[in-house]
Order: sequence, then C-alpha cells, then structure tokens
Amino acid sequence: MPICIVERGVGGPEGTGESAGSHSVAARFPVGMLAAMPPTPPSPAEPGEPRIRDRGDACPGALRLHAAADGFLARLRLPAGRLTPRQALALADVAETLGDGSLSVTSRGNAELRGLRDGCDARLAALLDDAGLLPSPTHERVRNIVASPAAGLDGLGHADVQLWARALDAALCAEPRAAALSGRFLFVLDDGRGDVAALGGDVTLIAAPDGAALLETGSGTLRLPAADAVPAALACALAFLDAAAAAGTGAWRPRELPPGHLPDWAGALHRAAITAEPVPPFSSPGTPPPAPGPLGGRALHVLAPLGRLTAGRLRALADGAAELRLTPWRGVVAVAPPTGARLSALAAHGLITDPAAPGAGVTACTGLPGCAKSLADVRADAAAAPGGPLPVHYSGCERRCGHPHGTWIEVTARDSGTYLLDGAPVPRTALAEAVAAARTRKS
Repeated sequence: MPICIVERGVGGPEGTGESAGSHSVAARFPVGMLAAMPPTPPSPAEPGEPRIRDRGDACPGALRLHAAADGFLARLRLPAGRLTPRQALALADVAETLGDGSLSVTSRGNAELRGLRDGCDARLAALLDDAGLLPSPTHERVRNIVASPAAGLDGLGHADVQLWARALDAALCAEPRAAALSGRFLFVLDDGRGDVAALGGDVTLIAAPDGAALLETGSGTLRLPAADAVPAALACALAFLDAAAAAGTGAWRPRELPPGHLPDWAGALHRAAITAEPVPPFSSPGTPPPAPGPLGGRALHVLAPLGRLTAGRLRALADGAAELRLTPWRGVVAVAPPTGARLSALAAHGLITDPAAPGAGVTACTGLPGCAKSLADVRADAAAAPGGPLPVHYSGCERRCGHPHGTWIEVTARDSGTYLLDGAPVPRTALAEAVAAARTRKS
C-alpha cells in the first residue's frame, strides 16, 4: 500500500513509494493521508500586492520526501530538538542503512536525512514509527517547536520550557485543525534568558518571573499565567488559520497576511477562557547561545561541524546520555555529566567542544554536489574557514538556505570562482583571508 508522498522537485509532480513495511505501519499511514497538506506559492504579480500561495506547500517531511541531487531528503520535526538515546541510535542506523550515513541539524533544531535511495519511503516510515518519531502522521510536518536548549539544566531562565514544548506537541497532535498549518509555521519557547526569542517565531512564548508568560505574535505582547501558555499558543495558531482562510491568499505565516486580515489574537484567548493583558514587548537580556563545553553540572554542549552528525557521532553522543537536544545553532546539548573524558571522546569523533575551534560558528547550505541549484561546493570552502568571533554562513546561491539569525558574515557563491562577502565580490583564492578579517570586525 502506498504510504507517503515523494516530492520529485520543489512544487513539482508527486509520486508514492511502494510499501515495504508492516501491515500495522500501512494502517497508520493510509492512502490520502497527506491530501490536506497546506498550499505553495507563486510570487506576487506586482510589488506590494499580497502574496498568493495556491499550490501545495513543498516543505519536506518524514513522510513527504524531496528529490535532491544527492538522493531523497527527509526532514524530521523534533519538538525542542529532543531525542531519547534510543531514538538517536535508531536515526544513526537509518542514516547508515538508507541514507548517506549522516544526520543534518537544521536552523530550527530539526533533523534531515539525505542521500535516501528511491523506494525507501515505506521502510523509512516504519523505522521512524518504531522509534516513536512519528506520533501523528497527519501532523508530522507542523511540529515546529524551538525551545531554549539549556532550559532546566543550568539554573538560568524562569521556567523549564522543555516541558512546555512536550505539552504543546501533544496539544498540536491532538487538534485535527492544526494539521492545516504550514510546514514552516514556527513556535518559539524561550525560558526568559533570551537565547531563542529572536528566532522569528510566528507564536513566541517567553517565561516571565512570578509564574507568568509573555505571548508575542508580531502585533503586540500579552502577559498571561504560565499555566495557560500552551493552550494560548494553540489558540493563536488556530486564530491564524481562521484569518488565513478569510484572506484567501493561502498564507503560510501571519506575516504574509494582507492588511486587514490580522488574526484576532485577543478574541481567540478570550474564547479559550485565558485571561491576558497587554504589556510592553519583551526586553531580551541578550543571552548568547551556550558555548561549546560543559553546561552547568548536568550537561554539555557540542557543535556539529557544518551541522553534520555522522552515525558515529550520534552514537557517541547517545552513549551514557539521558537525552539529546538538537539546537538551532546546529549543535547538541547532551544531558550527561560533562566530564573531561567525555568531552575528549566527543572531540575525538570530530565534534566541536572548544569555543575557540575554527569550525565554531561556521555554517553552510548543502552546496554542490548535493544541491543542483548551488553554484559552488560551499562546504569544502566552509570547512577551511578561519576562526573568529562572528558567525559566518556559506551559501551556494542567492536563496541563502539555512542562514543563522542575528548578526553574521554572509558568504554567497556568485560562480565557481567568485563569492560575495556581505555583498562585495571576492575571488575564491582570496576568500579565507577576507573571511578572517570579516569575522574579527566588531558587530
């Protein structure tokens, strides 16, 4: 029985893989399961007009694979980036048996499997389901939840928003209407330290002192009881769906709604019996991402070089850990005693454990040969990037996929021999020196 959609190109024709999984897996992923997936989008006809999205959302998922130049790609939503050791080991096995042997960490703390062979979709679904990574087949692409990775571990913050993330994930999966959210709609949960609040969430919750939470939706900030944080986030997501339906433009995110069609956030909270009051916007303390190394006395943070976790690295991280949390900075928080021996073992697997290491703060898109749209093998150049305090992101084309948030050095391929460094052309032969100078300038 066909169980999932294979995307043959962004916005292009779709096909299905033939089932190779068990009867119980096929029963969980029936034909037509993805028919209600939200819509994808031509550009506006004229500047200033509302964007009209009238085709299927091509954002890949675990059950909707995208055909890339290096094979098929699956994107796994991991709310708050959380993996149990068993799930991490399962993904290591999947990467080796079905893919290119690695897992990519995205800028939302999700995971991508690349190099998947044609026809593996049913087997992939069965393995992910067995590992508990597909709690709701109909909602698997909308479980986009970023949360402060160190919440509950280092004594900072006002609440353990990792617990909020689990409750929100359960609430999303239990609400049939939530399946209509775009695969790009993002929930952000900040524990009050300000490390993820600025990551561009469509609905952002921030833990405040005295058992309160701040709700930010892009059109104001509301204060409400922390006990109502999760119901409020879900109510706002459904209010967006109502506004998008009324606008008729197929908007993926609130910022795409045309004027006059903003969601009725306050009305949605009132109908959910949630008391909220307007307050000034959150003033972030500007806490930077955790540096590689020990994180309090209960965990450690490492970075994956260029966001890639080989199967061996995943297994090393899972060994002795209570859980893993993939981060928006393409790293991993391992909840385990941060001993010197453990750090040394992870460094021996090629993970970045020292904030002064050259690879710290260096990210890149897939580039050639994995992406047909790329103009250069940007990962090869990014791997040779010199160290420096400012982050740097290498892009193979003007789409700049996977770039970080905040302040960073932008390196974009213009052709195989030239890059644009923050918009200025630089020959590839002089790129390392130019990047070194750019990374040390004051932001």
